Amino acid sequence: MKSLIIGLLIIGAAIFAVLPAAPDSFGLGWGDDVLAFLRGGIPVVAILIGIIAIFIGIADMKDRAEARAEARAEAQKEDENKNQAS
Repeated sequence: MKSLIIGLLIIGAAIFAVLPAAPDSFGLGWGDDVLAFLRGGIPVVAILIGIIAIFIGIADMKDRAEARAEARAEAQKEDENKNQAS
């Protein structure tokens, strides 16, 4: 419950900070700064997500190759067991 209240307070403070600072309204007027931050931060985040996706893809390919090698080894052992049983 405490986390929920703190989260709502933080969201409220963020909305207050982004609201325009005109004389007839309240707010800090940080909207332009937030947009500039997002414009600069989104490409960086996109690059980081891309790098993570590449690493996950490489790990997935290695896992698949390892699984194929294990399946081949099991098939070979089964063939050898069949040949020895005959």
